[in-house]
Parts: sequence; C-alpha cells; structure tokens
Amino acid sequence: MDDRHASSCGPFAHDANSGSIHGIGDGGLGLGLVDLVLLLEESGRVALPEPLVETTALAGPLLAGLDDPGKPGTAGPVAWLEGIAAGSIAAAVADPSPGGRPVAGADGADLFILFAPGGDDGPEVHLVGSEQVAVTPVPTLDPTRRLGRPEWAPTPGTMVASGAAAGACIQRTRDRAAVATAAQLLGLSDRMITMTAEYARARHQFGKPIGSFQAVKHLLAGAQVKLEFARPLVYAAAWSLDDGEPTASRAASTAKAYASDAATEAAGVALQVHGAIGYTWECDLHLFLKRAWALAEAWGSAADHRRRVLDSLTA
Repeated sequence: MDDRHASSCGPFAHDANSGSIHGIGDGGLGLGLVDLVLLLEESGRVALPEPLVETTALAGPLLAGLDDPGKPGTAGPVAWLEGIAAGSIAAAVADPSPGGRPVAGADGADLFILFAPGGDDGPEVHLVGSEQVAVTPVPTLDPTRRLGRPEWAPTPGTMVASGAAAGACIQRTRDRAAVATAAQLLGLSDRMITMTAEYARARHQFGKPIGSFQAVKHLLAGAQVKLEFARPLVYAAAWSLDDGEPTASRAASTAKAYASDAATEAAGVALQVHGAIGYTWECDLHLFLKRAWALAEAWGSAADHRRRVLDSLTA
C-alpha cells in the first residue's frame, strides 16, 4: 500500500509541522507529534481521565490540515481550533457506523469529527457540533473513559473534505491515533511496573520480601524489556508521521503492536505479583490495569496492526 498519504491532507501536508497540535496563530504551540508523545506518555503514567488523545492528538491536527473556511452559519476549523487551544472545547473522532464500537470521549464532547463512507466520490469528513449529535452513553470496564455511541445525519453543510483528500486525512488520523494511544500505553506500562516493584519490596512472604525471589524478578525484568523495546518504536513512528515518511503508516502500526504487547505484559505481571488485591477498588493498580486493557484494543489491536504491517510489506 502507499504510505505517503499526507500529501492531500490540507495546506500543511508537506510541512514538517503538519503533525503539529495546531499552529501558533491558532493559539497553540506549533509542536509536533514527537513533542506530544512525551506528554501523552506522562498522561498514561497517571491514567489521566480526559480525552487528551481525541482532542489534542487527533482533532487539533486534523482541523489544522483542513483548508475549508467553514460554511455560512457554522463554525469552521479555525474557530474550533481556537476553542481547543483555549481549553473550552473537547472533541471526539470516530466512524459512527451503526452497531459499531463505542467512541471514546463522545459522552461530553463539544465537537465531533466524523468519518462517513460517502457515495461515489469516496469517503467524507464532517465537523458536527454536539447540538447535532445524539449520544448514548456506554458503560465500560474503565469508568474513567467516557464512551458513547453518536447518532447523526451527514449533510452538505457539515462536510469539510471528501474523496481522496478525505481518505488521506482519515488514514493519517488513524495513524496518529495508533501512535498517540501507544504513547499512553508506554506510560501505563511504566507505572504498573514501578508500582509492582514497590509492592514486591514491601510485601513479605517466608520472612523476606517477595521481590527477592528470582521468579518475581524475572517477571518484572521481562515486562521492563518489552517496554524498553516498544518505547523507541513509538518515538520513531511519531517522527515518521511528523516528517511525512513514506513508511509512516507501517511505523505507526509497528509502534501500536509493540506498545500493546508491552502494556498487556506489564498488566499481567502486575496482577500476578499483587495477587487478587490488585484488581480490587482498594488498590490503585486496578485503574491502570483497566486503562491498559482498553487502550491495547483501541484504534486496532496488536493483531490488527501486525496484519497491516504484513499487508504493507507484501503489497
């Protein structure tokens, strides 16, 4: 497949800052995805209960890449960008297919960026205010993620891109979502390993800390190794997207696959070392376990992204 998809995604497509949160003129810092990855990793380390990925990593750059000034009587991309930069707008990004997966951040979002299959002209991108979308909240294993199923009717007035340009923006957004989610998984993995190591030093069995047992050491070391292998792949994928590399999609999928594996391994080790108490509400570990399991599947599981890499290599 052709991974150089950024070329038709708005006026910033060939700029190294096309992956930026949004430009300084819109009230943002003009930082790229490489800069944002560090912040996202820290947000994962504290299991931040906010739609940071959806609003800052996905909606902001997508809006910055659109050259549509907005339709009469509606807010255009620039107005939404200014709201995001001011902290007054939360966004959700989704393909709201009937019966599809719940959308992260949909419950409480002010702005929806929705992908539609479109007609003969190909896919479409729509900007829709919350007043035009009916959202049904969806219960979730991780109560800190506000999921919902949006219902809406696409109209010419909400469409901001179609055809090849929309397809390019959609693909780029999906790649950014994979990398941004992978970055949060790094922080989650790091935090779970740290919490588990501290618990192993404090928990005594047979008259000594359980962390002194070789079996426990090996479990923690294995989880740490997976994390250290995943981290450079995530930063490399962020750089590839920022720089418009032809293999950026493949790098994004590789990063998400490795980060999902690292987080799943860290969660399994953490729960095994803590025992049953690790899953109870009395232990903070459950917050990180649930977030890791949820994000490992979000925007494509490890298996999904390995399949994408294989398709890319064999195409």
